[in-house]
Amino acid sequence: MPTRRTLFRAIAALPFCLSAWAETQKIKIGVCTSDIGGAARFGFEYVEPSASEIAGMSEKQFRNFAASVTASPIRCEVFNSFIRRPELKVVGNEVSLEALREYVEHCLARCGKLGASIVVWGSAGSRNVPDGFPRQRARKQIAEFLAMAGDVSRGFQIIVAIEPLRRQESNILTTGAEALEMVRTVNHRNVRMIIDYFHLREENEDPHILQDARQEIVHLHFANPRGRLWPHDLTEDDHYRQFFDYLKKTGYSGRISIEGRGSFEGDGAASRAFFRNALA
Repeated sequence: MPTRRTLFRAIAALPFCLSAWAETQKIKIGVCTSDIGGAARFGFEYVEPSASEIAGMSEKQFRNFAASVTASPIRCEVFNSFIRRPELKVVGNEVSLEALREYVEHCLARCGKLGASIVVWGSAGSRNVPDGFPRQRARKQIAEFLAMAGDVSRGFQIIVAIEPLRRQESNILTTGAEALEMVRTVNHRNVRMIIDYFHLREENEDPHILQDARQEIVHLHFANPRGRLWPHDLTEDDHYRQFFDYLKKTGYSGRISIEGRGSFEGDGAASRAFFRNALA
């Protein structure tokens, strides 16, 4: 049994322990952009550029961009748009795992040098299923690609995260539930998933997916679904509060990137206030 002195010491230390716990639970807010200077000026904690743009830079362009990142107080912690080269297909009759591996190694090496922890794979053009192509075969090809990408990303200490995309953009992996099934099929520690609030609302998916996939969700995208805009106020959408209630219940402590139409000057301050209120 603890002595009274031990008990009092534990009680005295409680505020510190709660403060330390709160700090570990802090959610970081960033923006999908390569404008790292603008993001830092407006108080955002990281940027999420396009991985495909980084991969396509010349050596000189990449050195210059890397220098701007090094000079900034924040980093490129996440990347999106993993594959944008039209000849690189994950699904269909023209898939080359060798070409995909070569690209993935080059792309992730550059992203890793810029501070990446996560690279998001939405990239509908690379995964859309051609008309008449067997769906089961398409899922198998996606699983094979993700297993390969997971093996490569492990060497760079990066997680490849599946992004569910609304059906207007993608004809496979359109919901969080479908992405979760794929993550569990691949069963690779470096392959996980994200939830994008805009796509979730467009697909009318139950936000309970945040609870169902809480062990697999490593990142979030966010936008006001009414126009895919930077969020300003909790009254903009009547599903905001339910989404953030689920998020808090899961104990999520990762990152949320704004991905939508807006600007730092016009929307930055309002969006930062929005997340402070939503996560309070």
